[in-house]
Amino acid sequence: MLKYETLSEDLALQIAQEKRTRSYVRQCCENEDVIRRHMKPTDTASVWRPPFVHDIDKIIHCPYYNRYTDKTQVFSLIKNDDITRRSLHVQLVSRIARTIGNALNLNCDLIEAISLGHDIGHAPFGHTGEHYLDALYNAHTGRHFSHNIHSVRVLDRIFPFNISLQTLVGIAGHNGEIELEEYRPVPVSSFEEFDRMMEHAYEDRAYANSIQPSTLEGNVVRIADIIAYLGKDRQDAVRVNVAEEDAFVNEDIGSLNAEIINNLVVNIIQNSYGKPYIRLDARHFKALQDSKRDNYAIIYESEATRTKLDQTAQPMMAEIYGQMLDDLRQQKKSSPIFTHHINYVNASHYRRSIPYEAAEPNQLVVDYIASMTDDYFIDLHHYLFPDSAYKVEYKGYFD
Repeated sequence: MLKYETLSEDLALQIAQEKRTRSYVRQCCENEDVIRRHMKPTDTASVWRPPFVHDIDKIIHCPYYNRYTDKTQVFSLIKNDDITRRSLHVQLVSRIARTIGNALNLNCDLIEAISLGHDIGHAPFGHTGEHYLDALYNAHTGRHFSHNIHSVRVLDRIFPFNISLQTLVGIAGHNGEIELEEYRPVPVSSFEEFDRMMEHAYEDRAYANSIQPSTLEGNVVRIADIIAYLGKDRQDAVRVNVAEEDAFVNEDIGSLNAEIINNLVVNIIQNSYGKPYIRLDARHFKALQDSKRDNYAIIYESEATRTKLDQTAQPMMAEIYGQMLDDLRQQKKSSPIFTHHINYVNASHYRRSIPYEAAEPNQLVVDYIASMTDDYFIDLHHYLFPDSAYKVEYKGYFD
């Protein structure tokens, strides 16, 4: 039986009354509090284009934003127009987070900016590809690749867009793999402090996973990230025959995507309105943890999700990494890392004090691989290694 919770009548009346009279407690990040690296006339806010709308526009027009469309969310190497790609995921996060943020009287422009940018640094093949790239980067340099930290690099270094500190900290702290019963902002006061945090994250992957957003808006995105994928990944698992529809049962928050979204959103609003934190009650938090654990057991750690990639994409990524690193060191200007990556980045954003290609070679290789869509990665490998024993096979529409 379907179960859809609603706000308590008292809170619903309170929210309506306080919105009407504008008498609510202001817990949001105010537009006038925006912090940027550089004070540029082009980033000056206006009544029709507030500061965090500038961030939204920069992110949507980032050359890598289009690439969300062909990046794995969970299921790779499957031709199916109905399963989620990362482009839909970031939109779902944005929609869910703005629903919560609007109810809590938060800054929905900041929420949208963090949501749309939070996965822009994701590698091909989802979290599986992220683990492969981290292992390669660490083996060569002792440093780590984390998609949340690389999303910051894309928007702050590869393309120095002068994105606000609040948006960047929200992106760095969005880790949707770690759930909390209560989320409180952890202030970050300057870019100097933030840059030290980012360097620490490259050195310590555990630290990269522990960064917290500095605003309530960022914390809303963090919990919305989990809500967005929890039920949607179940829908996709059923569509690709990884799980049966009745494999997921949770009486507290429901089993269907619509139930999960509604019930967790309602509970967050019920327990967070007017408070300096974002919170689930103990029962809903436990149900969230239980449901997430079920997803891992049934979907993410299933043989269908990982084995094929481990046998193909992992060694293919190692071959690409080694070849691109050699081409950089030999300054082979005909290599795709120059023609498809470095030249592309420079043409897309040419105003920078230090040439992009002056970055450490391993970092340039990581930037290139992380920027790839699944299909591009596969085509590049075939171009570089036409006789390789490693080949991927897609599950087709009629298989």
